[in-house]
Amino acid sequence: MFNPLLDKYDKNSANISLFPGVGGDDAKDWAMMLLSMYSKYAQKRGWKVVQVDDRSIDIRGEYAYGNLKKEMGVHRLVRISPFDSKKLRHTSFALVEVLPEIPEIELRNIVIPSEDLRVELSNSSGPGGQNVNKRETAVRIIHLATGIIIMSQKERTQQTNKEAAMSILRSKLLALKKEQEAKAKSEIRKTQIGTGDRSDKIRTYNFPQDRVTDHRIKKSWHNINSIMEGNIEEIIQDVYTAIENGIQT
Repeated sequence: MFNPLLDKYDKNSANISLFPGVGGDDAKDWAMMLLSMYSKYAQKRGWKVVQVDDRSIDIRGEYAYGNLKKEMGVHRLVRISPFDSKKLRHTSFALVEVLPEIPEIELRNIVIPSEDLRVELSNSSGPGGQNVNKRETAVRIIHLATGIIIMSQKERTQQTNKEAAMSILRSKLLALKKEQEAKAKSEIRKTQIGTGDRSDKIRTYNFPQDRVTDHRIKKSWHNINSIMEGNIEEIIQDVYTAIENGIQT
């Protein structure tokens, strides 16, 4: 059972977004594999998984954020590439971003001027009812000052998708603000989540060696196929045990 670290948002639901890094088609595929892994993990925990867009999910359940927040960072893949006709070994990277669901009353305090936003509309795709692909219900919001882009098509109406996208944007801006404040207080501890290259990796998934290694705590686990099916509870617990024993991540 998860032993909460008592951070403010640990008990909240979470949003997970995946960003392909170095590696081309392999990196895009790797990001989708990780998104599937976290979805399966959440389902095993009895949490509700809601697809926000093709690279982002909401995980709704108590302590979802507390359990998953240390997954944030760059995840490295080593495998024989299915996209390489020569069947050579390739290395790819994907950035995992984990944000807490912020209470609505707190989000309302984050004011975003309308002139800082560009809102784009498009037809939704995938399941959703008879109105899908007939009306512009999908919403894409661009925050001009930071370049942050949020898209939502999970809801049935344009307005509810806009509200969902704005909620995620406010969460991202709140996280960015806290990150900048922490960096200003201390240049010693790195607070950025990484750029998507090998220098920032927190974990490597080596398929030829059937091994997953977390570089922060210098520990490995085997049976990688089971891990990719969402059986990551042991990894999560080991990371928190390392923290409690004084190993900084």
